[in-house]
Amino acid sequence: MTDTHLPERLAEVREEFLELSEEDRLELLLEYSAELPPVPEHLADRVDMYERVAECQSPVFINIEVTGGVVAMHATAPPEAPTTRGFASILVQGLTGLTADEVLAIPGDYPQTIGLTKSVSPLRIAGMTGMLVRAQRQVARKR
Repeated sequence: MTDTHLPERLAEVREEFLELSEEDRLELLLEYSAELPPVPEHLADRVDMYERVAECQSPVFINIEVTGGVVAMHATAPPEAPTTRGFASILVQGLTGLTADEVLAIPGDYPQTIGLTKSVSPLRIAGMTGMLVRAQRQVARKR
């Protein structure tokens, strides 16, 4: 990973994963899956406000709001895709509340650094990377 400073929440998530065994990391990812926040009411029925993450095999959609320079990330992912849902949850929790500049400074290889590359397929890691890149692209456009 590039030696760029990570926002505190994402650094904590990475440390949390790296302190665990490979097997326990998957359990933690499932816990994150259960913690994906629901989308806000004003976006609940607005499919047109979301971008599909094509890199994910499961249907994942993200929306970024930037208000007063502060980012809020929203995502939907099906419950039957817990790995993908866990990745979405990590990013939603990690990016929401950051400034636009902080989000844009997150290294693109962050998903490869949380210790799951041996536990999940490369396609799933690529899916999380796709979510991050698309989120950063939306932030850059909406700031």
